[in-house]
Amino acid sequence: MHPFIHLHVHSQFSVLDGQAAVPALVDKAIADGMPGIALTDHGNMFGIKELYNYVNKKNGKIKDAVKEAEKALKEAEEAGDIATAEEKRTEIETLNKKFFKPIFGCEMYVAQKSLHEHVDKKDTGRHLIVLAKNEKGYHNLIKIVSQAWTEGFYSHPRTDKAALASHSEGLIVCSACLGGEIPRLIQAGEIEEAERQVQWFKSVFGEDYYIELQRHPTNKPGANRTVYEVQQQVNPELIRIARKYDIKLIAANDVHFVNENDAEAHDRLICVSTNKFLTDEKRMRYTKQEWMKTQAEMNELFADIPEALTNTIEILDKVVPY
Repeated sequence: MHPFIHLHVHSQFSVLDGQAAVPALVDKAIADGMPGIALTDHGNMFGIKELYNYVNKKNGKIKDAVKEAEKALKEAEEAGDIATAEEKRTEIETLNKKFFKPIFGCEMYVAQKSLHEHVDKKDTGRHLIVLAKNEKGYHNLIKIVSQAWTEGFYSHPRTDKAALASHSEGLIVCSACLGGEIPRLIQAGEIEEAERQVQWFKSVFGEDYYIELQRHPTNKPGANRTVYEVQQQVNPELIRIARKYDIKLIAANDVHFVNENDAEAHDRLICVSTNKFLTDEKRMRYTKQEWMKTQAEMNELFADIPEALTNTIEILDKVVPY
């Protein structure tokens, strides 16, 4: 099985859209053997502090064990006990691999032109996953998100490409779901423009720009089946463009709730969010596939593109704890 972590995750801080509690997301990831998780709520970073605090708590016992092993290592070195020293070095190395790593991010809304333009009611922003890989990136992400709220708000907190380029240092960017700019251009048949925009992102973010794939096949009652049909049309083009411009692929699942059986509760949350009755045939519907799938489930979905799974670990390895 290929290792995988979730990089596109919404918690309850994606208000009236995400249904997952931050601790529950972390607990499930750890239980499944994932070494980390990203939090990418819609337009905000409200859940980052809770994620940081809870992961620190979960890592507490490991930190204590590392301190004890380091103390024992020092004593062994001072005593000239080579065998014990080597044993403790191995123990410390093993313990360090057990740390669970949080990734601070945001699914941002990117305006078509300037974030200051509030004239086109349809320009509520194209989705983009933005992750901080170090302290500089974290501060840049805060600046972009804050500006999106204070200057770019228009139905949603919007940023623009000028802001992204100005604060690109330390950031990792993924092309997001069907609501992202590249998938939307592909859906519209504007392939050349999609390629131009991909080249722009690569020119700004280099090896830290990734193209995201999602697959939500569903047969659940009341679920949106159209999404998967569109994904099946868009994904081959995303893969082709990624290969053409030497951009790495990642797999994602657009997580909005923790477990498969939470789908119905999430469906009702969306009714509250959109002010619609559950019986309304024309209301907004998700695929009911947006639970935090296990590594095994994601491996089954992306068995034909294993690098899209392992590249999520590459991103995790790029993130420096801070």
